[in-house]
Amino acid sequence: MEYKDYYKILGVERDASEADIKKSYRRLARKYHPDVSKEPDAEKRFKELGEAYEVLKDEQKRQSYDQLGANWKAGQDFNPPPEWGSAGFGGHAGGFNSASGFSDFFESMFGSGFSQSAGGGQHAFRQAGQDQSAKIDVSIRDAFNGASRTIRLAGGKSLQVKIPKGITTGKKIRLSGQGGPGMNGGANGDLYLEVNVVNDAELELKGKDVYMNVNIAPWEAALGEKIPVTTLDGQVEIKIPANSKSGRKMRLTGKGLPGTPAGDLYVNLVIATPVADNDEQKEFYQQMKSKFSFDPRAK
Repeated sequence: MEYKDYYKILGVERDASEADIKKSYRRLARKYHPDVSKEPDAEKRFKELGEAYEVLKDEQKRQSYDQLGANWKAGQDFNPPPEWGSAGFGGHAGGFNSASGFSDFFESMFGSGFSQSAGGGQHAFRQAGQDQSAKIDVSIRDAFNGASRTIRLAGGKSLQVKIPKGITTGKKIRLSGQGGPGMNGGANGDLYLEVNVVNDAELELKGKDVYMNVNIAPWEAALGEKIPVTTLDGQVEIKIPANSKSGRKMRLTGKGLPGTPAGDLYVNLVIATPVADNDEQKEFYQQMKSKFSFDPRAK
């Protein structure tokens, strides 16, 4: 019977911690998952990884396995002691029992892919599927209003995803049961979508605060006037203070991304200069030049 070196399969040392074992299993399971891997032996490797992880993640199974002691290098000549059970000695095609999904070596140690339940019955070892992750870009407007998006997974499967109101970059959306498949009736893993809120030409997001530029006329800046501003939450009216300059920011409390507390909206004032298209307008600029002692480059 072929000895299974579970530590070698998972690429860890025999004194590896539980966290190291889990980390290595997740990395290799992603690499050899039959749905995504191009390796010719991906399915076999994936089964071996699942079996190795089933043993090494469980303290009692790992202790039983480690009791092999100095015999662990016996390789192909490995013969299990009689007390490890009689199941699995007949051999199965490819070394795996199609019913249990485990190898002859595993079954010789733990039974035919089964363990005794507390009530004396039997149940197959179940292995939950691996959690998976992906990234998703979200516009500031969708982050503000909430939205429904359709995403396409590997293999062509489409899912409808709900974007919650107020979500920010780095937050994750959990899609239950949409991760890696379970083994032997185990539950599927979950899919976690990491959100990246994307700025656009008009809006910029910092935390939950939204920043936007608003053009104003020179006379609005100089004299001070009320102007309409279209926010993510609809149109509001703001009062421009007299003698405002480009770059002045006006804060609209609670008009940023929703939440507890909500973010704020910062309106950045930008003075737009009218174009002089005719002689009369050019003359007006000449009059301004003569009436103002103004140097825009003075510090």
